[in-house]
Amino acid sequence: MLGRSANGTFWLFRYLERAENTARLIEAGFRMALTRDSGAASEEWRSVLITLGLQHAYAARHGDDVTGPQVFNFVLRDRDNPASVLAMIETARTNARAVRTGITREVWEAVNESWMKLREMLARPVTETRLRDVLDAVRRQAIQVRGAMEGTMLRNENYYFANIGTFVERADNTARILDVKYYVLLPSLAAVGSSLDNVQWENVLRAVAGERAYRWLNAGQMDPRGIAAFLILDERFPRSLAFCYAQLLSNMAMLAREYAFETEAHALQRASHERLAGLTIEGIFEQGLHQFIGEFLECNYRLAQQIQRDYRFVE
Repeated sequence: MLGRSANGTFWLFRYLERAENTARLIEAGFRMALTRDSGAASEEWRSVLITLGLQHAYAARHGDDVTGPQVFNFVLRDRDNPASVLAMIETARTNARAVRTGITREVWEAVNESWMKLREMLARPVTETRLRDVLDAVRRQAIQVRGAMEGTMLRNENYYFANIGTFVERADNTARILDVKYYVLLPSLAAVGSSLDNVQWENVLRAVAGERAYRWLNAGQMDPRGIAAFLILDERFPRSLAFCYAQLLSNMAMLAREYAFETEAHALQRASHERLAGLTIEGIFEQGLHQFIGEFLECNYRLAQQIQRDYRFVE
C-alpha cells in the first residue's frame, strides 16, 4: 500500500473522529454554561477552547471576550480557524477523494453527503437555538461514515489504517477531556464533591457518550474516582483509553499480518498497551492524574508519528 494512500485513509478517519468529538465537547460546554451565571459560563467556554488547544488562536481573533456564540461559531465554522469542524470535514472529504479507489462507494457517498450537509448548515452563523441541530448533524454524519466503513469495507490495510486513525484520535480526545476537568473546570477545591462538581463530572461523561453506560454499571452513583477508572481502564466502554488501545493492538497486529512484518510502531504500541493494562486507578491517582494523562498524551503522539514514519506517509 502506498504511503500516500495510507496517509489519506488514516487522516480521513482521524478528522471525522475529531469532528464528532468536538461536537460532543461543545454540547457538554453548552449544557454547563446554561446552569451558570455569565462569569462562570465564560469559564466553561474557556475550558472548551483549552481542551481543543484553541485558546491562543481564539484570543488572537477575539481577545479575552469569551462568550458562547462567539466560541462555538469560532470552533464550528470560522474560516480563519483551520481547526474548525467545517475545516475538518472539508479535509476529511479531500482525503476521501484522494483514496477513492481504496474505500467503497458507500463510504465515499457518506463522506460526501456529510460535507454537503454540514457546509450548508454552517454557511451562516450558528445561533443558540440552532446549535443542538448542528451538533446532532455532526455526530450523526460521522456515525454514518463509520457505519458504512464497518458494513462495506474489505478487511485489509485500508480498513486497518481507518481504525488506527480513529482510535489514536479517540484516545487523545478522552484523555484531554479528563485532564481539563481535573485542572480547569473546578472553580475551587471547595467545590469537590459538591452538586456542581457532580454535574461537571456528569458532563464529562456526556462529552464522551458515556453517561448511560456508567450509570448502568454503577447504579447511577457519580463518583469522580469511579468515572476516571471507567474512562481510563474499562475495556467495555468504546471511548475509554483501555478500549482504544486494545483496538489499536488488534488492528496493528492485523496490519503486521497483512505485510508479514512488524515495525517500531508495533513495539511502541504493545509497550503502551501493556503499561496501561497493568495500571490501577489507585496507582494513577497516587502518581497524579494530570501527570499520568500528560505522559499518555505524549506516548499517543509518539505512536501516531511512528506509524506515519514506518509506513512512509506522504502528505
